[in-house]
Amino acid sequence: MGSMFRSEEVALVQLFLPTAAAYTCVSQLGELGLVEFRDLNASVSAFQRRFVVDVRRCEELEKTFTFLQEEVRRAGLMLPLPEAGLPAPPPRDLLRIQEETDRLAQELRDVRGNQQALRAQWHQLQLHSAVLGQGHSPPSVATHTDGPSERTPLLQAPGGPHQDLRVNFVAGAVEPHKAAALERLLWRACRGFLIASFRETEQQLEDPVTGEPATWMTFLISYWGGQIGQKIRKITDCFHCHVFPFAEEEAARHAALQQLQQQSQELQEVLGETERFLSQVLGRVQRLLPPWQVQIRKMKAVYLALNQCSVSSTHKCLIAEAWCATRDLPTLQQALQDSSSEAGVSAVVHCIPCRDMPPTLIRTNRFTSSFQGIVDAYGVGRYQEVNPAPYTIITFPFLFAVMFGDVGHGLLMFLFALAMVLAENQPAVKSAQNEIWRTFFGGRYLLLLMGLFSVYTGFIYNECFSRATAIFPSGWSVAAMANQSGWSDAFLAQHQLLALDPNVTGVFLGPYPFGIDPVWSLAVNHLSFLNSFKMKMSIILGVTHMTFGVVLGVFNHVHFGQWHRLLLETLPELVFLLGLFGYLVFLVVYKWLSFTAASAATAPSILIHFINMFLFSRSRTNKPLFQGQEVVQSTLVVLALATVPVLLLGTPLFLRRRHQRRQSSRRRQPLDEDKAGLLGQPDVSVASQNCDEEKAGCLGDQEEEEFVLSEVFMHQAIHTIEFCLGCISNTASYLRLWALSLAHAQLSEVLWAMVMRVGLGLGGEMGVEAVVLVPVFAAFAVMTVAILLVMEGLSAFLHALRLHWVEFQNKFYSGSGYKLSPFTFAVEDE
Repeated sequence: MGSMFRSEEVALVQLFLPTAAAYTCVSQLGELGLVEFRDLNASVSAFQRRFVVDVRRCEELEKTFTFLQEEVRRAGLMLPLPEAGLPAPPPRDLLRIQEETDRLAQELRDVRGNQQALRAQWHQLQLHSAVLGQGHSPPSVATHTDGPSERTPLLQAPGGPHQDLRVNFVAGAVEPHKAAALERLLWRACRGFLIASFRETEQQLEDPVTGEPATWMTFLISYWGGQIGQKIRKITDCFHCHVFPFAEEEAARHAALQQLQQQSQELQEVLGETERFLSQVLGRVQRLLPPWQVQIRKMKAVYLALNQCSVSSTHKCLIAEAWCATRDLPTLQQALQDSSSEAGVSAVVHCIPCRDMPPTLIRTNRFTSSFQGIVDAYGVGRYQEVNPAPYTIITFPFLFAVMFGDVGHGLLMFLFALAMVLAENQPAVKSAQNEIWRTFFGGRYLLLLMGLFSVYTGFIYNECFSRATAIFPSGWSVAAMANQSGWSDAFLAQHQLLALDPNVTGVFLGPYPFGIDPVWSLAVNHLSFLNSFKMKMSIILGVTHMTFGVVLGVFNHVHFGQWHRLLLETLPELVFLLGLFGYLVFLVVYKWLSFTAASAATAPSILIHFINMFLFSRSRTNKPLFQGQEVVQSTLVVLALATVPVLLLGTPLFLRRRHQRRQSSRRRQPLDEDKAGLLGQPDVSVASQNCDEEKAGCLGDQEEEEFVLSEVFMHQAIHTIEFCLGCISNTASYLRLWALSLAHAQLSEVLWAMVMRVGLGLGGEMGVEAVVLVPVFAAFAVMTVAILLVMEGLSAFLHALRLHWVEFQNKFYSGSGYKLSPFTFAVEDE
């Protein structure tokens, strides 16, 4: 089979890489993405491996790259995308990249430090200028009066007892949220022996750290006495205030303000030159950092891969083991020869036997990747196991469409997916980072088929936005019924509901050419008719789907040579499934074909017959469908019950007997033949020879270990119970096809009635202006997309996913394998 229907053949290869060319060879393998390396040093600590120093140097460089990248983002710049196809640099370039990176990082640190210092200094000058130019003035000396009062001046008049004390000033700036607390604490600590003035700056000043504009509060404190001054300075230090010198004379303050403005201008020029130099350094970082990031990531990946190799006894080559697809072996050999040609010694590749189960390799493209992802979400298949993905391309969208059948809704989904498919090569679409968009874009082909199949089932259901369409003439004739039944005006006035009798000649002209006749949308029993149709359709689809899953298991048994499972598992499973639920499908189809409209009133109930089948009884009021039905039903139930012991005991007893035969044949072999067989064994994997716990449980060890009947019996008992109970529960589970389809149709009908009929009264008023129709149709479109397409579509998707995993895939798919993860640089390039 092809790789899409079954995983590709994978071989374990051993690579002998010359030490001088090992880096180049592994780098070339990373570009091609052909092999998955096995760790031959699993028992060696990561800190004791051969290339751990090189890996650390790459990690240190990545830390420096992170610092440079953050500096670029801090400046509001973006790093350009690196060029495609950059190779891993040779080891000698690592020192050059490290030196240039360290030099750029040091320059950035120095320039950033100088910029921060200049900005802080410029901020101090701005605050000092704001304090001097804010209009604070020293208080004038007041005349002294007798008696203490609130108007008693703080400063005594000249010639008083304190005439030797002079007035001092403390001026500065504080953050606005600290100003009230500072003023309150100053007044309480100094007992009122000061005068404090607080004013808000007229202009906002740029914060030197964050760069955001901020408002400051300037203050001027007048006091006398040395102890009061010490208290004031301690308090301002605690509040992290910026304190500046403040001259008492107006002329001195004006001269200081002019000097501050001149220093500020000079500082701005220096700051501008610093920022221009910073932009030049950041420009070099923007140009050099993207390719360096890709190259160092590739170099680190190469060294990590080399750490998984073992060293030969002569220390002249490295030995690596890797999984590789068989058809890629010539490409692998050619790539290693080209990479090791400069070293003078070619790398050697040869296949080796291995007892471990190989990984699963299934190649996908942009169309099949989403369907393969649905299969792998249940579990990766074992090596060479049947791959359900090709069948999922049809079955999954069809099961979704059965629950979501509507021409209008399916067409909207199809057009949305078609737009993504047509725009899939545009860079803006591919590089979008929105998580929801990437989810939809990754499953664009799945959505395309889901919409297409929904249109198909919508034509079968004859529903387009919950409305029926008359593409072909109806198979029912109302005129013939009226002419032959004699409907008079009095009869029509007394009977609001009229019935069309298909037994009347000319009333039923034949089945509708495709899908359901549109006349059913006008019938009162429309829901009852669709219930019966969709429920039986769900049972037929479910049993067919499960049977197909069991049949696919035959290909696994034949491929792996497990012929006993065909007789002891597959055959009993088919008898159990088809004998019970296949017979139910037969009853449905037989009843459809055997009874016409004339005999529909006397048709028996299939449900009653199916219940009586398990009770081994009969119903007098429910006549049989065919002669000998009771005998057939009893025989099928007995056969189904008889298959349960075969399923439960057949495989364990067979494996036990086979194990006993092998044990007896080994005891007859002479000892010398055993030794000769051991000496004649071909070389096996180096990893298989090591006694690592990670390599335990390989196929060869399982054959040698003692056969445990209890474990095999327990596994088979779980499988038997799961299959037998699953056939019952899974058949009932497929009724969700009917339930979700009915819910979708009814919700569409309710939405149409709510928006179109109630919103506008289209049922009674036909003279509605077009201006009113626009918002109504807009509301209908929005609710259709939001409720029916998104919510109902997601619900149908999840139900189809559950049906596909549990009811179909579980019948033949183990999901116990693991993917082949090739060593590739594709992620680093992205």
